[in-house]
Amino acid sequence: MIRVLLPFHLRTLANVGSEVSLDVEPPVTLRTVLDALEARYPMLCGTIRDHVTYKRRPLLRFFVCEQDWSHESADTPLPAVIATGDEPLWIVGAIAGG
Repeated sequence: MIRVLLPFHLRTLANVGSEVSLDVEPPVTLRTVLDALEARYPMLCGTIRDHVTYKRRPLLRFFVCEQDWSHESADTPLPAVIATGDEPLWIVGAIAGG
């Protein structure tokens, strides 16, 4: 069971709490987790990744084990602690401006 923490605006849109749990078949990658998230919460399609390119939206960041994975390949396997649900995958809304 994968745990995903969502920023306020996405949890409001999906009508969920701050954390959701997802069943993801191996291999557990950022792509497979986001695919499962969008399949379970279709209202999130296009809010995290672009509809066509599937690239991360500019003002969202992904954190894995307290490290920024926003620029990692979507097909890089996530660490075992994420795959087992011991640690959550964080989707964080970035702040722009000065």
